[in-house]
Amino acid sequence: MNDKYFQWQFNKQQPANNLMKKNIRNKKGIFYMTQYEKIIQNNLNDIFQQPSQSLIKNIDATYSDNQYIFKAFGQMCHITSDGIFLDNDIQTGALGIVLSLYAKHAVSETCIVEPLSAFKSFPNTAPYVGAFATHTEQILVPHVADIEKNLSKIYEKLDGKDAPSVLSGDFAFYVKPLPKIGLCYIFYHADEDFPASATCLFSNNASRFLPNDALADTGEYTSKCILSISKD
Repeated sequence: MNDKYFQWQFNKQQPANNLMKKNIRNKKGIFYMTQYEKIIQNNLNDIFQQPSQSLIKNIDATYSDNQYIFKAFGQMCHITSDGIFLDNDIQTGALGIVLSLYAKHAVSETCIVEPLSAFKSFPNTAPYVGAFATHTEQILVPHVADIEKNLSKIYEKLDGKDAPSVLSGDFAFYVKPLPKIGLCYIFYHADEDFPASATCLFSNNASRFLPNDALADTGEYTSKCILSISKD
C-alpha cells in the first residue's frame, strides 16, 4: 500500500470512540467523515470509474442494481458507490478498507492455489510479518481443539475444504475469505514434547490481489471468523 494509507495500521489501534464512529459532529453541527471513511470513499470513487465488465472479472463478482456482489469473510458483500456492506452492515472501519482495496487492486488473473506461499515469502512484507504471526496464527493456538471440532461449520461458512494432501499437521484446511484469495491453516495439537501450533499459508498468487498490509489483515480477519464460528 502506498503512503497515502500511512495512518491505517496506526489508526486500528486507536480508541474506538475516536475513529470508529460512522459520523462525528463538529461544533457547528456539521457531520464529516472519519479517516477510515475518507479512505474507503476515495477507493470507491476509483472503483466506480472502472468499466463494470472488467471489475466483475477482476473481483469475481456479480453486478446488479449498480452493486458488485460477492462472498467475503463468510458474508455477502455489496459494494456500492456510497458504501460497502457485509450482509446488512455498512463497513466504515479497517475491514471496509480491506474490501475496498480488494476491489480496487484485483486483476483479471485467476486464483492459483499451489504451491502455497508463506506470508513472509511475498516481496516487501517484512514490516508486517510480526503482526501477521500474532494476529493471524498465534491467536488460534489456544483454540486448536475447538477449531477441529467445528470444521464442518468452518467449511460451510468460509467455503472450506480439506487442505492439499501434501501438507502435514494433525489437521489442516483451506478456506476462501475472498473470491480470489485462499488461506490454508495447518494445526498441531499440544503433546508432551511440543506446544500446540497454527500456521497460515496463502494461495500462491494472493499478493496479486491486495497490497501487503491488507493481505496481512485478510489473514487476521479470517482467523477471527474461524474463532467466532468455533465458539458458536
